[in-house]
Amino acid sequence: MPDQKHLEHYADILIRVGLNVQPGQPVAISAPLEAAEFVRILSARAYLVGARHVEIDWDDPQCDRIGAMMMPDDALEEVPAWPILRIDEQYEKNTAFLTIHAADPELMKDVPPERLAKRAKAMGIAFERVQRYFMEERISWLVCSIPTAAWAQTVFPGIGADEAVAKLWEAIFDVMRMNEPDPTLAWQQHIARLDERARNLNHRHFRALHYRGPGTDLRVLLPARHLWVAAQSQNDKGDGFTANLPTEEVFTLPQQDGVDGTLTSTMPLAYNGQLIEGISLRFERGKIVDYTSSTGYETLKGLIETDEGSHSLGEIALVPHDSPISNRRHLFYNTLFDENASCHVAIGKAYPFCLDGGKAMSEEEQIAAGANHSITHVDFMIGSADLEIDGELADGTVVPVFRKGNWALES
Repeated sequence: MPDQKHLEHYADILIRVGLNVQPGQPVAISAPLEAAEFVRILSARAYLVGARHVEIDWDDPQCDRIGAMMMPDDALEEVPAWPILRIDEQYEKNTAFLTIHAADPELMKDVPPERLAKRAKAMGIAFERVQRYFMEERISWLVCSIPTAAWAQTVFPGIGADEAVAKLWEAIFDVMRMNEPDPTLAWQQHIARLDERARNLNHRHFRALHYRGPGTDLRVLLPARHLWVAAQSQNDKGDGFTANLPTEEVFTLPQQDGVDGTLTSTMPLAYNGQLIEGISLRFERGKIVDYTSSTGYETLKGLIETDEGSHSLGEIALVPHDSPISNRRHLFYNTLFDENASCHVAIGKAYPFCLDGGKAMSEEEQIAAGANHSITHVDFMIGSADLEIDGELADGTVVPVFRKGNWALES
């Protein structure tokens, strides 16, 4: 593990740049037990910038696995009300939420996928209302990671746990720009560059994008009121935050019924503690009408069959192949990192703030404007050095956006 000084610097990036904790603001941290030492550092750094109090929600992945294996079938669909009411209270107090995502990618590999799907659907339905606080940027939130032994040994197989954890810390610090002379300044400059990319795309206001690559030939219509968004967000109080660190993407939403063609994944998807590889989807008028995968088919089926909206896309994101994460040339088996090494899309719910005025719209108005609705939102990666993307303007003019996996459109 890095020394105390380096861990404090990392915590400061998460607290100051990611969450941007304000004086007097409560903070809620969700983390696995294995992250306890770093959570203590996060707590101290949050108090140093003026947090009112820091609340910790601990998780034991092994207990989650035991429950998934042994819980009675009918109990899989039972979700208590108190966690939802707790989030309501935290929202009223303008709490900032930090989640450490560092799961074993194959934690649930021996759990029947239909049990996991049933549980995921029940949780999605139960938390649908409060999930809007996050999906609509009403609160400050951040997803980040630190190494855990099982995850590190998946990324770096064939070596001992301590060595793998050390190598994963090195990788995380690299892509988190912690090796820069001034990491905070480096992040501020990077976020500004991403914002400029989004402004340029909004200025172009493409009518559609056309993706071409191995196994991919997809046309994506964009809603008339679509907005490209980058790293910086703003909560209901007007405070800025960055929801994912690291981040390399600019993203928007597709027209719900405007996706046609075939789409193939380029990286494994770690979902529900299981790995799905070789995803291939076929779309007609926005709906997934056929799907296959080389591994994890039943898990993929459970995801797509969650509800009506999980048969459609809710997000498209542009990430250059020449990015810090991709240039490390290894998989992280963690969507937070892998999605920032590659262009990606998300099955399920669209972010309302990707529509001009979308946050003020009712759900019905968002849907009428082209946004997809679902209780789920799951990203998977489609980018590679072979991906090409064209943008289509309203007059039919075609503009190169990506060539050989990287930006062809000037920022």
